[in-house]
Amino acid sequence: MKKRVASPIVLLGSRLLSPYIMVFGLYVIFHGHYSPGGGFQGGTLLAASLLLIRISSGRRISRIQFSDYLTTPLAVVGVLIYFGTGLVALFAGGYFLDYGQLPIPGLDGAELRYWGILIIELGIGLTVMAVLVSIFDDMVRGEDE
Repeated sequence: MKKRVASPIVLLGSRLLSPYIMVFGLYVIFHGHYSPGGGFQGGTLLAASLLLIRISSGRRISRIQFSDYLTTPLAVVGVLIYFGTGLVALFAGGYFLDYGQLPIPGLDGAELRYWGILIIELGIGLTVMAVLVSIFDDMVRGEDE
């Protein structure tokens, strides 16, 4: 691969855009239980904001932002959030992912579904973001070193 020279304009543009993309990704995740979409789309946007910095600045600088070793544990945590929520509802007497059966005191059925879907969307978003960043890191491993 050709030796890459970092462009200050591209680096500045990516540093300016990345936080806005990240905020929009969080908005999509948290708005996911009101409308179609949510976890997968929001996780993809979060990954895009991280990958934008990785592509424009190289892996050495991006490791400070989001280290390689965090991707697999974060993906596992996201999967555990998803299945944990489903199993808690199952053990509480309902079906798998039956949010109305979540044992959260003080909430009625509609509020339980609201919070259950939000928890699921957070788990999915976290997993999608971590897996996409991990795939990118695996594809470019060894190019910048």
